[in-house]
Amino acid sequence: MKNTVILGALTIAGLSAGAAAAGTLDDVKARGKLNCGVTTGLVGFAAPNASGEWEGFDVAVCRAVAAAVLGDSNAVEFVPTTGKTRFTALASGEIDMLARNTTWTFSRDVDLKFEFTGVNYYDGQGFMVPKELGVSSAKELDGATVCIQTGTTTELNLADFFRSNNISYEPVPIETNAEAQQQYLAGACDVYTTDASGLAATRATFESPDAHTLLPEIISKEPLGPLVRHGDHAWGDVVRWTLNALISAEELGVTSANIGEMAAGTTNPEINRLLGSEGTLGEMLGLSADWGKNAIAAGGNYGEVFADNIGEATPIGLARGLNAQWTKGGLLYSPPFR
Repeated sequence: MKNTVILGALTIAGLSAGAAAAGTLDDVKARGKLNCGVTTGLVGFAAPNASGEWEGFDVAVCRAVAAAVLGDSNAVEFVPTTGKTRFTALASGEIDMLARNTTWTFSRDVDLKFEFTGVNYYDGQGFMVPKELGVSSAKELDGATVCIQTGTTTELNLADFFRSNNISYEPVPIETNAEAQQQYLAGACDVYTTDASGLAATRATFESPDAHTLLPEIISKEPLGPLVRHGDHAWGDVVRWTLNALISAEELGVTSANIGEMAAGTTNPEINRLLGSEGTLGEMLGLSADWGKNAIAAGGNYGEVFADNIGEATPIGLARGLNAQWTKGGLLYSPPFR
């Protein structure tokens, strides 16, 4: 009898998880729009342009998913979230996915019940200071006031770093990057700490970027990526494999310029499966055969998205580094499309 009860409970749990998973994909299709959580504004990653249209590296992930599911990269409602509100927005169903410089951690995965669907940027926490402070290392920051976003991994990392180096600091809590920027430039804090990519993006918006230094220490691992709710397995697959499609496209040489030609069929079976001229991968996801083609066409492959939004030719000026393809010494690697 006991085993029957347990089996019944497992069956109900399985059915509930399946229903939840099917629900998000079906909801997005029925709504005709993807609700995607992003940051409140971080130039290069997610911010409205002069016309009020959202653009950036994280925004491109949202648009790729919308294109894969709905065939329209503009069918997205962008929902700005802070470090504090982002997880509530996702857990409550206000957003379908979160693509907001969010670090994949044990507790967020296991305790908060979210499913990270991959890493779109390998990052680490750094420090920015005014050059006039005369500091060349984070270990010289004893007694400094530090602007730090609440509800983030940076709070714990900062405490760990200062404690392990036997130095002290005074936190200046802020909620958004815009508030941090304002407080830092006003001199309310000596230091701003967040992901190194965020510091580069913030410094690029300053009137005099060269008057501010990014210190050499990187004190943590911050694998940033999109996430969905636990139990959303079918939806998680859609978001995961859309990101993988952008990564694989770069490795396979599929670009926004040649995708039309390649979608007609090539001599490479994996490209054909990715773009839908062969196989049934779209059907397996509950999407059209050309889902991968649509996702890549939305903003180009991973390399194009990186270069256009945060690369070395942009004001953000980030090198590929760890975010290079595995064939070029980086960590980018997609499982096979087969």
